[in-house]
Amino acid sequence: MKIPGIIGGIAPESTIQYYRLMIEDFRRRKPDGTYPPILINSIDMKRMLDLIGANDLPGTAAYLAGEAGKLARAGAEFAFFASNTPHIVFEEVRRQASIPMLSIVEATGQAARALGMKRAGLFGTRFTMQARFYPDVFSQQGIQVIAPAPEEQGYIHGKYMGELVAGVFLPETRERMLAIAARMRGQDRIDCLILGGTELPLLLTDDGGLGIPFLDTTKIHAEAAVAEMLS
Repeated sequence: MKIPGIIGGIAPESTIQYYRLMIEDFRRRKPDGTYPPILINSIDMKRMLDLIGANDLPGTAAYLAGEAGKLARAGAEFAFFASNTPHIVFEEVRRQASIPMLSIVEATGQAARALGMKRAGLFGTRFTMQARFYPDVFSQQGIQVIAPAPEEQGYIHGKYMGELVAGVFLPETRERMLAIAARMRGQDRIDCLILGGTELPLLLTDDGGLGIPFLDTTKIHAEAAVAEMLS
C-alpha cells in the first residue's frame, strides 16, 4: 500500500472532509477492518494566497514543492493538494516534487468524461475561475469549461473567502449560488457544474433541483487518492 501525503489547510474545513472521505472509501474497498496510513501537512493558506494574489507563481510553486518535500521526507509516496486553487502552479510543482503528484483537475476531467459531459460550468475562487488549468485539462477530454459572468465570479469569490473557508455555510449563499448555476444552465447551456473549490460541496450538498450533475471535486479527488494508494 502506498502512503499518501495531503498538502492541506487550504482550507482546513475541506482537509477534514478529505480525511473522512478517504477513510470511508478505503473501508468500502477493504472491508477487513484495517485503516490506511495518511500523512497530512497543514500549511499556511494565507501565505499561499498572498503569493498567488501577488502573481508570484514561481514563489508559489517553490513554497508548495517544499511542502511536498516535507511529506516525502516523512515517508509519503505520492502527494496532492486538498484544494483546487494551487493547481494554478500544479505542473511546476509536479516537476519540482520528489514524489508523484495527483491532480484534482485530471481526476475530475476523467469523471466528467465518464458521464459524457460536454459543457461544464466552473465555480471556485477567482483564481480558479480565471485560470487556464481547468479549460486546458478538460479540453483534452473534449469538454468545454465555462466560467460565470464577471460579477458572479466576484460574488462567488467573496463568499468563498469570507464564509466558506471559515466554515460558514449560509442558506442565502447557497440559494444565490444555485441561482447562478440555473442561469448558466439556461443561458450558457452547461450540462454539469464543477464544484472547483473543495469547500463548495459543503455548501452545495445537492443540485437544488437543477437536474445537472454537480462534480464534487473533493470526493472525486479523495477517491482517486485511495485508488492510487491501493494500486
